[in-house]
Amino acid sequence: MTESAPVDPTSTDGWKKLAGIADGFTPDLRGWFDSDPGRAERYTFQAADLTVDLSKGLVDDEILSALLQVAKDTGVAERFEAMLAGEHINVTEDRAVLHTALRRPRGTEPALVVDGQDVDADVHATLDKVYAFAEQVRDGSWTGVTGKRIETVVNIGIGGSDLGPVMVYEALKPYVQEGLEARFVSNIDPADIYEKTVDLDPETTLFIVASKTFGTLETLTNARLARQWLWERLGLTDASDDEKSNAVAKHFVAVSTALDKVAAFGIDPENAFGFWDWVGGRYSVDSAIGTSVVIAIGKENWEQFLAGFHAVDEHVRTTPLEQNVPVLMGLLNVWYTNFLGAQSHAVLPYTQYLHRFAAYLQQLTMESNGKRVRWDGSPVTTDTGEVFWGEPGTNGQHAFYQLIHQGTRLIPADFITVAKPARPLKDESGDGKAVQPGQDVHALFLANFFAQTKALAFGKTADEVRAEGTTDEGIVAARTFTGNKPSTSILAPELTPSVLGQLIALYEHIVFTEGTIWGIDSFDQWGVELGKQLALQIAPAVDGDQDALASQDSSTKALIAKYLELRGE
Repeated sequence: MTESAPVDPTSTDGWKKLAGIADGFTPDLRGWFDSDPGRAERYTFQAADLTVDLSKGLVDDEILSALLQVAKDTGVAERFEAMLAGEHINVTEDRAVLHTALRRPRGTEPALVVDGQDVDADVHATLDKVYAFAEQVRDGSWTGVTGKRIETVVNIGIGGSDLGPVMVYEALKPYVQEGLEARFVSNIDPADIYEKTVDLDPETTLFIVASKTFGTLETLTNARLARQWLWERLGLTDASDDEKSNAVAKHFVAVSTALDKVAAFGIDPENAFGFWDWVGGRYSVDSAIGTSVVIAIGKENWEQFLAGFHAVDEHVRTTPLEQNVPVLMGLLNVWYTNFLGAQSHAVLPYTQYLHRFAAYLQQLTMESNGKRVRWDGSPVTTDTGEVFWGEPGTNGQHAFYQLIHQGTRLIPADFITVAKPARPLKDESGDGKAVQPGQDVHALFLANFFAQTKALAFGKTADEVRAEGTTDEGIVAARTFTGNKPSTSILAPELTPSVLGQLIALYEHIVFTEGTIWGIDSFDQWGVELGKQLALQIAPAVDGDQDALASQDSSTKALIAKYLELRGE
């Protein structure tokens, strides 16, 4: 199935208007706020439980109107409906894109039937299977080969089979059942699996091997190492094949659809949980890929997690573009990227439990929109993609905020926080100065959240610096902040499973909006393939095959030779 050629955004009237505005554009957030008392209210929006303030962005009504016209001219709403309906908008792989179906409530009418399959029935059958297994682990009825209950679940995956589950597990640690722990192995560097297993008891450890095809090199290599570890630690190295197989069957399950390969590894196919080719890895955390997290937090919390995703899906589906939060945020990113020259985007969660959120978004955003051709194979007509990065506050304040505040590069920043902390504490002693006795530490933390966006927006003038008593003009210049640094503030009541689902879905649909405007297929990832193919070709040379080494380019050959020398081989 093929789609019609994408609309060239640069040909639209809205784009041309934005180009005219950008020519000589001089933002003035101080002036805009002073002259427009309703600005904050007008540019603050609600999506489910998320309050999103765009008022400190470099946008006014004229810019926003032109951006919305671009969204209309490029068919953002229509393409979203096509995605929900199961049309094959992943053109290069001829697939539907149905991550939104993973969180459709049971019994939704009409049922979603795509390519002859009842998608709703398939999704909920798999969910029920995951829930039943998770409950067995949680209540202790699933035991290891020696009869002990499971205490540690080790998820083995990479990319979307790792980044999503580990981020969600870390974010929802307050909801993890006491006595259970999850760990995550992804890197093929042997140090990763060593460190994740070195202190574990094999009798109480369960491995989940997450690979749709059960053929991902890194994942299967680590899975074999884990199986080897299990046999060695259980004293089964010289045991019979039946004893080894029995141990694997009790300590390994899979998230995969390749049941023959699962069985060949030693995992009972009944303990394999599938997912579908219409969900890409980076969109799969709410599928069976999240089995490790379902075990950790339980069915009820997982259902709330899915409900959060669905709430934002419904917001996007039913809300006019003018109030549609992910669409508006995606449009602002287009404005910053294509007209104001921004190349990167900071994500700054002011909640420690989201410390892996930026890493998760790196795959979601950059693997999706890091493309140089449009979905019909023609070259893109604009810059595409942004470099996403970030760390939780206040850590980042003492690291890279200097560049955001006073550097020469434009770096839009999303600040994310919650009103109610999972672990409230008070500083009963204080320091008697900045921190008074009994200070609510979360309130102190949030003061930094609010202060940073204010400082970025409004800066500090030279006259304000002088008014503080600074007379050396060199120092005045160093202490001056230009302001007009764009930020978005996202505030939620607390970091519940539902709110986390909402945050993930928010960024999924931001990515969708940008990709549609740029005319690219946001759901393939051919760019990751070449390096993997070459690694397989180069591996014999790294192992000392002289013919393979001789066939390499001079730089690669020299590097491998040096590596072999350093290894003493």
